[in-house]
Amino acid sequence: MTIEPATESDVPKLLPLMRAYCDFYGADPSDQGLAEMARALVAARDSDGMLWVARNGDAPVGFAAVGWKWSSLRGARVAILEDLFVLPEARGQRLAARLIEACAQRAGELGAPVLLWETAPDNKRAQAAYARTGATASTWLEYELELPR
Repeated sequence: MTIEPATESDVPKLLPLMRAYCDFYGADPSDQGLAEMARALVAARDSDGMLWVARNGDAPVGFAAVGWKWSSLRGARVAILEDLFVLPEARGQRLAARLIEACAQRAGELGAPVLLWETAPDNKRAQAAYARTGATASTWLEYELELPR
């Protein structure tokens, strides 16, 4: 298993994984939107966004997407692990932890003081994997405000 930045040629192979991630959370973005996001992250400088892939040979079995935002509480840009997914058949091999570690290392090299992420409160399996990385749960609640289109 290898962990490395995704390439343009990975995008079509990553789409089923991205769809499975969205299905898990009950979201239904268009395939075009997912492909556009993946291509934008592949083409971006790491300081604008990153897409990492876990591979078994040539086959992607997991991915992680990272974005950035300014944090007044940190006085710096922080890295946000937006999405993390490993195929069920590839779980149990520390791939989630390895993806997080790769994202954290690169974000740290780019000056981020912290890598932040969130998960659903009932996603206990993910929470256990996150705890194994040394991450701690936050006490913050996230709110969403849907915007008109």
